[in-house]
Amino acid sequence: MEFVCTVGTAEGGVVEETLKAHSDEAARQELERRGYHVFKVRRRGISLRFSLPGGRRARPIPLRSLMVFNQELASLLKAGLPMLQAIDLMYERQNEPMFKEVLGEVRRQIRDGKDLSFAVESFGSLFPPLYAPTLKAGEQSGELEGVIRRFVRYQKLVEGARRKLISALVYPAVLIGLSVLLIGVMTIYVVPKFSEFFADLGTELPLLTRITLGLSSFLSQHWLVVLLVLGLLVFGVYQWGRTEWGLLALSRWKLRLPLLGSVFQRLAISEFCRSLSTLLAGGIPAVPALENAVEAVGNAYVRKRLAPMIPRVREGAALHLTLEESGVSPEIAIEMAKVGEETGSLDEMMGNASDFLDEEVDTQMERLLTLVEPVMLVLMGLIVATLLVSVYLPLFSMLGQVRD
Repeated sequence: MEFVCTVGTAEGGVVEETLKAHSDEAARQELERRGYHVFKVRRRGISLRFSLPGGRRARPIPLRSLMVFNQELASLLKAGLPMLQAIDLMYERQNEPMFKEVLGEVRRQIRDGKDLSFAVESFGSLFPPLYAPTLKAGEQSGELEGVIRRFVRYQKLVEGARRKLISALVYPAVLIGLSVLLIGVMTIYVVPKFSEFFADLGTELPLLTRITLGLSSFLSQHWLVVLLVLGLLVFGVYQWGRTEWGLLALSRWKLRLPLLGSVFQRLAISEFCRSLSTLLAGGIPAVPALENAVEAVGNAYVRKRLAPMIPRVREGAALHLTLEESGVSPEIAIEMAKVGEETGSLDEMMGNASDFLDEEVDTQMERLLTLVEPVMLVLMGLIVATLLVSVYLPLFSMLGQVRD
């Protein structure tokens, strides 16, 4: 078996080492023999080669399915069922083929004596990054049922914030799409009709009219090429965004967008605060909780800026100071972290910071929506008016000449 291990070097650095061993304990002992301080050991490979019948590649577990699974699992554990019996029952009741296959492998590992957290961790990216550490904390504290319920609440809050953002962006996207469609129809189908009319007149056309007719003629004759180029451009950007450098650049660009940049920034820090709060409340020590909370941040650029916090906190630095040094955290999160460290209630204050940032995001999105509609209507009106003026300008000139 192959393991990915997060270790500390003698020079004070934190690196990842890949090692083949018979078990996680053997991998840990080997790394300690080499002089490393081992922080985390996880098995690699199952999620990369795991596939469904027919050779289909397994996808990450849908959040809704995972949420239902956790709610039912917590209820079964509260009723006193042993873990293996609870997983057996969940396996029999699962209707989603991919999730059923995953649960079958989880059940096999539990029968072999592994903990649920180890089985989940072995699947890597199929499960959310916080899930395995949360389960492990519950297993170590003996409060697995309560920890699972806390994770369900975390999932609901994160999913609720994501849905609010998507819902808020749907209306502007539809409005922009309809505007582009209307302008495209006018440019490709309406304006060329006037081009034939002006050609019969044999008069010199104004510059604005010539530009409009030239653009219309190009689009009407090469619209397929234009669509193909745009499609290739979108595909190229998508593939580039899947690379490490491209993902980092796109994530940074999102934070610099007018109006929306601060929304994305607050969402990322809210996600970090919520994750850290959930892990600390589950009994996970500060440094491992911080590692997993940083890993759970969706924005790659914010995640990179937060990563240096981990060795600084491990060396004894205050969390609020390292959060301030990152340069991507709003002031409210820094102040909440400071109060939490001073009062010994860091998990609660991080949760409060996340709630406050979510409220700020809601307020900013409401303000944005009140601006989008009039701005889009004015912009669309200006474009349509420009097209109409460019088309009718020669007619006005001809009428003026006739009157003279």
